[in-house]
Amino acid sequence: MEKLAIQGGNPVRVKPFQNWPVWDEREEQALINVLHSGIWGVSAEEGLIDCFEREYALVHQAKYGRCVFNGTAALEVSLRAINIDYGDEVIVPAYTFMATATACLMVGAIPVFVDIDPNTYNLDPDKVEAAISPRTRAIIPVHIGGNPADMDRMTEIAKKYHLWVIEDACQAHGAAWKGQRVGAIGDLGCFSFQSSKNINAGEGGIILTDNEELAELCWSILNCGRVREGEWYQHEVLGGNFRMTGWQAAILLAQLTRFDELARRREENGLYLAECLAQVDGFQPLTRDPRVTQHGYHLFICRYDSSAFNGLPRHAFMEALQAEGIPCSEGYVPLYRMKAIQDGTRRLKRFLTGKESTEPYPDCPVTEKACYSEGIWFAQTILLGTRSDVDDIVSAVMKIMRNICS
Repeated sequence: MEKLAIQGGNPVRVKPFQNWPVWDEREEQALINVLHSGIWGVSAEEGLIDCFEREYALVHQAKYGRCVFNGTAALEVSLRAINIDYGDEVIVPAYTFMATATACLMVGAIPVFVDIDPNTYNLDPDKVEAAISPRTRAIIPVHIGGNPADMDRMTEIAKKYHLWVIEDACQAHGAAWKGQRVGAIGDLGCFSFQSSKNINAGEGGIILTDNEELAELCWSILNCGRVREGEWYQHEVLGGNFRMTGWQAAILLAQLTRFDELARRREENGLYLAECLAQVDGFQPLTRDPRVTQHGYHLFICRYDSSAFNGLPRHAFMEALQAEGIPCSEGYVPLYRMKAIQDGTRRLKRFLTGKESTEPYPDCPVTEKACYSEGIWFAQTILLGTRSDVDDIVSAVMKIMRNICS
């Protein structure tokens, strides 16, 4: 039997996977054009930011796009646009990046953490409905890794209880639910263009919506509270400067020119990898709902079962996999265990009630398992190569299994 690389054997793979970001002379020329234009930010004249807003909205089958400086800002501006206020409750998944919760805290709302579906790691709709209280105003489903959440149930629950839906699509560029691209299925949708994202400008974000009134509110909030036809120093809405720069818009327009091709490659390789790994006992890809017509594949996430590997802990399995030349990571920790979230929530509740909060952690056993023993992430770059590259991942997993279980 071939010796594991972590024990001194030859690794399955020594060649690196696809470098990120992917760029060429298109981005370079776009930046030079911005430099020479002298229009580096928002202008009274139509510019690159307006152009990207239209193009990205069109790609995602949305009517309106509003650019901001990052995905976190997109969430905060969206919450302000639907008038989320102090003491309001917003339902969020316990398993996601901290911005989903911190955006709520920044506007004075209390994030209510709800557990995830064990098969998709997205918000569990049944647990969402159970968490609704008289103070609940909105739901933020997150399309984890680019895999769309159950938007049929989310919109159904929201309609039943008169709630807003903000899609956190920061990892889900191009993903589709029943043929509709995510981002405008709910009332508002938020995307990030941070360095690791499938469309990348270093930083940046956008809000999508089909609601004209919400689109105008977002425009005002991100533009220091100005109104479309108002004077420069006429501020009618409490807002801030959340604006994107022309530099970011230029890069993003160039990135869009290769987006379809890279998305197609991720989809083909992601489906192939899922098919292969589904045959491996104890190492199962997250479930893809049949209503998902396109996966964003920002992440390829698997569920690891140590019992199928003779009790080998997840961290030891990952060390062995990394030694074989396959990069991977453990992913999130539960949001409610983060000190920043705990401190922010405690201060807010003290302000609202005059009392110190001593509430226990929410009951989220699936999140706990995903974070501490089960979830294994692969970055989107592993899906940008050839089928042979994908085969190396499967070969490395099988090599570890043969050595551990023989």
